[in-house]
Amino acid sequence: MHLVIGGNGFLGSHLVRRLIDDGEPVRVLTRASSDLRSLHGLDFEHVTGDLFDAAAVGAAMDGCRAVYHCAVDTRAWLRDPAPLYRTNVEALRSVLDVAADRDLDRVVFTSTMATIGRGDRRAVVDESKAFDWFDDAPPYVRARVAGEQLALRYATDGRVPVTAMCVANTYGAGDWAPTPHGAFVAAAALGRLPFTVRGMRTESVGVDDAAGALALAATRGGIGERYIVAERNLDLGEVVATAAAAVDRDPPRLVLRKPALYAAGAAGSALAAVSGKPSKLSLDSVRLMHAFAPMSHAKAERDLGWRPRPALDAVAEGARFWRDRTRR
Repeated sequence: MHLVIGGNGFLGSHLVRRLIDDGEPVRVLTRASSDLRSLHGLDFEHVTGDLFDAAAVGAAMDGCRAVYHCAVDTRAWLRDPAPLYRTNVEALRSVLDVAADRDLDRVVFTSTMATIGRGDRRAVVDESKAFDWFDDAPPYVRARVAGEQLALRYATDGRVPVTAMCVANTYGAGDWAPTPHGAFVAAAALGRLPFTVRGMRTESVGVDDAAGALALAATRGGIGERYIVAERNLDLGEVVATAAAAVDRDPPRLVLRKPALYAAGAAGSALAAVSGKPSKLSLDSVRLMHAFAPMSHAKAERDLGWRPRPALDAVAEGARFWRDRTRR
C-alpha cells in the first residue's frame, strides 16, 4: 500500500493517478474539508485526518510501505509567515514523528527547487549546491528550506528513510487552483492576459513527469538524498506564447520586463500593507519569478532512470485544460 498525504493537490493528484496506473494500491490522506475534484473517478482508499493528529496519521500509515508527503503550503504571497511554518515545518515534523515508529521502506518528501543554492545564478547548479541565500529569501522559501532540512535530519539520524524531491514549477492539466505560475497559462488560454513577460526565467517541469519522479524515488532514490525535478529553464514569455498557441490564440502584444513587474509588485505589496490583505502580486512573488540558477537534473536521470518530456508540452496541455473547462 502507498500512502499519499495531500493527494488532492496538483502534484499529489497526478502522483495518485500514476501509482494507480502502475497497478499499486493507494490510500490518500486529506483533511475532511479538502476539495477532491482532482481525484474524481480514481480508485483509491480515502481517509481523513489532521496532520497533527498522530493517531489519525498512524492509522493512515498502517499497512503502508511507502509514504509520499505532498501536503505543502505554497502561498508565497502571505504577509504572515506563521501558516507557512505551521504546514511546511511543524505539520511535517508531526508526520515524521509518526513515521519514525513505522517500518517504512521510504518516505518521499516533496521539497522545492528553492532549497538548491544559486551561486552567482549564471552557472548550472545541482543537488550538491547547499542553500546559500537565506538573507535574501522571502519567508516562504525560508519555511521550505527549514522543512527540507528537518526531513533530511530524520534520514541522517536513521529515524525515517527520507528522500527529498526538489520540484520545479509544475505545468499540466488539472491545475484547478491554479498555481501562481499556472495562472499565466490559464489567463493566456482564456484570452484574459493583458500582457506577456520577458526576462523572467525559472526551472520548469510537466506535472506528470514530476509525479513520475516521486514514484521512482520510492524504490530507486537514495535515503538522505535530494533530487532536482526540473526539465528545463523557461522564460515566462515562452510559457505564455506556448499556452496561447495551444488553443489557437495570439499571445498578448504588450510586453512587460523586469522593471515594470517590480513596479507592479511594489504596488501590490504597498496595497497589502495598507489593506492588511495579502496580494498574490508582491515584491516577493516577482523576485521568485527569476530567483534561481539554471539547474541540472542529471542525478535524477542517473539514479532514478527519470526521463522527462519537454515541459512546454505540459504547458500546452494545461492551456487546453482551461479551454475545455470553460466549454463544459
